[in-house]
Amino acid sequence: MAERNKKMLLELLKQPGNSRCADCGAPDPDWASYKLGVFVCLTCSGIHRSLSSRVKSIKLDFWEDELVEFMKSNGNARARALYEKAVPAYYYRPQENDCVVLREQWIRAKYERTEFTGETKYPPLSYTTGFYEGMLWKKGKENTQFLKRKFVLSEREFTLTYYNKENESKGPKAVISVKDLNATFQPEKIGHPHGLQISYQADDHTRNLYVYHESPEEIVTWYNAIRAARYAYLKTAYPTGSDEELIPKITRNYIKEGYMEKTGPSQKEPFKKRWFILDSQNRKLFYFKGQLDAEELGVIFIGPTNKGYSVKECVPKHSRGNRWKCGVMVGTPERQFVFMCEQEREQREWLDALRQVLSRPMSPQDYTIEANINFKR
Repeated sequence: MAERNKKMLLELLKQPGNSRCADCGAPDPDWASYKLGVFVCLTCSGIHRSLSSRVKSIKLDFWEDELVEFMKSNGNARARALYEKAVPAYYYRPQENDCVVLREQWIRAKYERTEFTGETKYPPLSYTTGFYEGMLWKKGKENTQFLKRKFVLSEREFTLTYYNKENESKGPKAVISVKDLNATFQPEKIGHPHGLQISYQADDHTRNLYVYHESPEEIVTWYNAIRAARYAYLKTAYPTGSDEELIPKITRNYIKEGYMEKTGPSQKEPFKKRWFILDSQNRKLFYFKGQLDAEELGVIFIGPTNKGYSVKECVPKHSRGNRWKCGVMVGTPERQFVFMCEQEREQREWLDALRQVLSRPMSPQDYTIEANINFKR
């Protein structure tokens, strides 16, 4: 019986909806929640277990006949039709490589709080109201100390405002336009499981804010409220844009980050260690002194190959002060940049990520970004 049931479950996994994790889309899930009737991956099964949802391994555990029948009559497609019936277009659906807080809150929102079944909720869900305010722990610009600051997000004004002191009568510290805003979870970098990096344009610089909230539900609500405001902005900026075109533009994760050593324009200057971020959507390679800096030291536009941009492995000729040996050379029409990676794996990852950007044709917005960067020089 045990073998027969296992075989039946493995057959169920071959059905289109069941071949990927019900929650993060990871391929070949080999766990299941027999309370909800969904097939999930190992990581998501751990989250389900913490919600007291009963889970079993398909291959390692014993399955009773009635549980197999229950899985048979349910499955991922059926659960999705019920629990994801009304997910807002802007709500971020986590992928298999996303951080724990996003995945856990998505699972809780779906099955525990039933936020997406399409029933009218009262009071309405915070991220759907177009206005959100609260306190977030924010890292100081010049120091590493996190202090509580009040943030206010207004979809109507397309602004995110924050105040430096408890006393708001002095006015806001910054009023940030939603137009250039990005938010991305950075738990490792910020050193907190709910760490969120918010970036925006300030004058001709990109400014980074590093924030977190103790409550996982609260920080994910902030993230989706920001996404809701960004989505509303994009709908006005690109009135004919389809959801398919606009949703990837709402927020983005950076394609690659890490330390490399950098030398100057003549390639004879001493190498200095810098933190790099590749924002593939805007074709920008930023470099910072440290990984939690508020502003970049510089930015390099990465155009396509047919416009005179290139990337290749290199061994610098007369380098000084570099401790690292794996070179990456980025060519632009103006100059060549030489970077050194500590390990070959890092070098390979940077080359792959940069080539991904180089292979993409320019969009009309890209020409504006390129012109702005070159004008700053």
